[in-house]
Amino acid sequence: MKPLGPIPPHFASAGNDLLIGGRTAQSLAEAHGTPLFVYDAGAVRARVAALRAALPARIRLHYAVKANPFGPLLALLDGLVDGFDIASAGELAIIAAQGIDPARAGFAGPGKRDSELAAAIAAGVTLHCESAREVERALAVAPSAGKRARLAIRVNPDFDLRGSGMKMGGGARQFGLDAERVPELARHIAHSEAEWRGFHIFAGSQALDADAVIATQAATLELAARLAGEAGVDLPALNLGGGFGIPYFPGDLPLDLVKVGAALAERLADLPPVMAQTALTVELGRYLVGEAGVYLTRVIERKESRGEVFLVTDGGMHHQLAASGNFGTVVRRNYPLAIADRMAEPVAEAASVVGCLCTPLDRLAEKAGLPRADEGDLVAVFCAGAYGATASPSAFLGHGPATEILVDSNA
Repeated sequence: MKPLGPIPPHFASAGNDLLIGGRTAQSLAEAHGTPLFVYDAGAVRARVAALRAALPARIRLHYAVKANPFGPLLALLDGLVDGFDIASAGELAIIAAQGIDPARAGFAGPGKRDSELAAAIAAGVTLHCESAREVERALAVAPSAGKRARLAIRVNPDFDLRGSGMKMGGGARQFGLDAERVPELARHIAHSEAEWRGFHIFAGSQALDADAVIATQAATLELAARLAGEAGVDLPALNLGGGFGIPYFPGDLPLDLVKVGAALAERLADLPPVMAQTALTVELGRYLVGEAGVYLTRVIERKESRGEVFLVTDGGMHHQLAASGNFGTVVRRNYPLAIADRMAEPVAEAASVVGCLCTPLDRLAEKAGLPRADEGDLVAVFCAGAYGATASPSAFLGHGPATEILVDSNA
């Protein structure tokens, strides 16, 4: 048997039934059908509250929309976080549709089209420019946008986030401007017609090592202060990035958030004068919503082949690409997964949970220790709140997207 990842501790069960936001998974699946993504509003609130308690009061929280752009989830977060980070004109339209003030958003990402630059400037979004050329293009389109451009520089630092699942800085990158070239561009923006908005430094993501996060935050603050000093400009804002990870796989332990917050508070108490008034932001996506989501899929058939058990479901990798191991994982490991209507039953067999797609890549769990499950039973894949529905190939083979819902025990 191959072990499963850890189920997030806020989930409970009543007898055999998994509870999500105070409702049984079975009742949710019966009401909305399967495959189904369920997001627990209470878990999101609890995560934000834990962050507020652990991080210095000076730190602003931004939500990275790319992690999960589901409308009701964004509406919930609108009242919980200080701002949003977007990566396209499409995401700008998504937040605007939820009544979120675009002036609370920053826009990062390489390859922004002129039309995207113009739309962002017109909406009051801060552009995190990835190159000197992008700055020039933004300045050129600003007059037609009818507003003063708000420009920051995304910096490619000379370090990365040690142990991160996805490195976004250090070495040669398509992201940001190499640090040594930043001072000249910062002076140019500060003396242009644009509003100078500071730096965005994002070194990596999905880190569980508190010491690595602490070291990266310290290096980021030091680099930002040095670059502002070399440029001879003030530093109105600094996006420190995020990188806070969640446990997906066997053996993963949660990030020590209290340790990270204490170290950051100590660092902020000794900032140089150039950063005395700097607005400091931590940008998080999966850490806010990842563990709040569950993907529910129904067993269509129990199948045995040459001594192995396969549970064939009505969902699969077209909704949960990451759980299938096809989203950047080098060695495939099992996500947290359970039989949602047999939670109290003991492990009875090794079974592989597979989807309905006609490809051997469509595997949600491999030889996992599970209670015996049969046709009609409900499979729950946890840690499905981030990079699930919109990060998966839902059009592949024509099966279509899964339904998404937000459940709120306070409603």
